[in-house]
Amino acid sequence: MTLLFVNAKQVVTCTGAPRARVGAEMRDCDVRTGVAVAVEGERIAAVGPRAEIERACAGASVIDCAGAVLTPGLVDSHTHAIFGRARYEEQELRAAGADYMAIARQGGGIHASVRDLRARDAGELLALARPRLERLASYGTTTVEVKSGYGLSIEDELKMLRVIGRLSAELTMRIVPTWLGAHEIPKEARATPVARASYVKMLRREMLPLVTNEHLATFADVFCEPGVFTIAESRDLLIAARDAGLKLKLHADELAPSGGAELAAELGATSADHLAAISAAGIRALASSGTVATLLPGTMLFLGKGTRPPARALLDAGAAVALATDFNPGTSPTPNLPFILTLGVSELHMSVSEAVLAATVNGAAALGLAAETGQLAPGYSADLALFEIEDIRELPYWYADRRCMGTWVRGKACHSSHLPIT
Repeated sequence: MTLLFVNAKQVVTCTGAPRARVGAEMRDCDVRTGVAVAVEGERIAAVGPRAEIERACAGASVIDCAGAVLTPGLVDSHTHAIFGRARYEEQELRAAGADYMAIARQGGGIHASVRDLRARDAGELLALARPRLERLASYGTTTVEVKSGYGLSIEDELKMLRVIGRLSAELTMRIVPTWLGAHEIPKEARATPVARASYVKMLRREMLPLVTNEHLATFADVFCEPGVFTIAESRDLLIAARDAGLKLKLHADELAPSGGAELAAELGATSADHLAAISAAGIRALASSGTVATLLPGTMLFLGKGTRPPARALLDAGAAVALATDFNPGTSPTPNLPFILTLGVSELHMSVSEAVLAATVNGAAALGLAAETGQLAPGYSADLALFEIEDIRELPYWYADRRCMGTWVRGKACHSSHLPIT
């Protein structure tokens, strides 16, 4: 089936090299007017002047964009969307002065989600996660990474990853699974140094082989932070995961500059994420590597932190920068990726073009998918989003507003747009 998208006020193509954009490449997301987009099956067939495309695609089904703005589908490259109950009580504790680590010591934080998730079966988790992912799609996201990490036992981590696999089979949006068994040291393994060492060894020698044998994950991730996993532990786990065939990600330098960014660059990780406390040496390491710096400004906003990821320093150094929601129940409960673009512009001092590319092409690069999605160009996956705006600069301007009229993934409707097809 051929689809023809016409009558968009602007078509934002983000065309260019099939890799993360850096430096001056971030200044132009290629906004075009008077063009149409032709989709053949799962792929974009052509982007060009409307009259020319219509002649070439006579008989195609036409989607009238009605003066809205057509973009590549947004790519949310860091989420924790599989969880049970919300953790709204922690927001009040933070407002009263409790910090992240203090809440964790009281049994809150990740440990609260672990206890809750372990008590739920796979069917319940699936039923909770499905509408959350549909909500992400309703804001324009067509590709989403989803992590495990709230199980912290072999049985429960595999349960989470299998739920992610079922969601990927059931939903239209593209879902990328990440194993995050090293999200935290579980309470039962914190009693003694021996118990802690046993948990780390179990991750490497027992859980990892089961994950890879079932092909449950594309990436492995580790929360490398003081009080969680050390640099040495993170290195050992990530090397083992790489040797087992998984690509690498790293929660790095979120709360303190511990060298996580440098480790991600050293190991050739696809991305290093968070980075609110990255050091100057870490910025240099990422800028000289192929590792994407994935920034999660919604997290620091929700935590009430005065610090922000240093987007300008990373961009100016030549690092590849992506933006993502970090959607999770404790520190960033938002499915709204356009709102993260708002933070990118208003708080991280990015241009609109930089923010858009960070949530499309560079988000795709942070998932190893820059040759597959993230731009509207012939041969790419037909992943599109249509927004009820007249200028792409309005996407971060109307902050927290849902302006998405529809999304398509591999040429199929994802979020219902109610647009007439003629």
